[in-house]
Amino acid sequence: MPSQNRSDPMQALIVIDVQKDFCPGGALEVPEGDLVVSGITDLMADFDAVILTQDWHPAGHSSFASAHDDRAPYDVIDMPYGPQVLWPDHCIQGSLGAQFHEGLAQDRADLIIRKGYNAAIDSYSAFFENDHETPTGLEGYLRTRGIQKLTMVGLALDFCVNFSAVDAAGLGFDVTVRQDLCRAIDLDGSLDAARAAMKESGVTLV
Repeated sequence: MPSQNRSDPMQALIVIDVQKDFCPGGALEVPEGDLVVSGITDLMADFDAVILTQDWHPAGHSSFASAHDDRAPYDVIDMPYGPQVLWPDHCIQGSLGAQFHEGLAQDRADLIIRKGYNAAIDSYSAFFENDHETPTGLEGYLRTRGIQKLTMVGLALDFCVNFSAVDAAGLGFDVTVRQDLCRAIDLDGSLDAARAAMKESGVTLV
């Protein structure tokens, strides 16, 4: 149940990128991504606030392999802000694939954070673009709401959930990741690396 005692820390559920393009049949399918949807929706009532994040790329985004000559999806290139995996075109603004999965209770969300809309830089984290400097505004929202404890769920565990959790812990939030309500891409060992990074950052994995 949401916090009832004023002395209890306010808690938020952060739902990362549960969108059609990341579910089976989507442009950047996360295996079994759709299997987390009902469990996430059921969990929403237990929190003081629910925040959804939504990948929201313009067509031709610089993180798309199609934007680079002689490059294929999942190649890694150097961008001004560091290494960047090149992805299949996905979650293009206004497209069907960018929509939330139809089983996700969007009406229960207090806030929707759109990310990745800057064509020149990708944005995995709910808190910062991939330069690790440009904020999304989520931190300020949580601070003004008095929220200290975060539980993160969604897609994909080894990319956007991982980056969001590590950034949140670095900002001083108490962060838990529900692995049963996440699914991973696991690209060249990315899942093990993500788990190690989260643990090192003080994130609780359950």
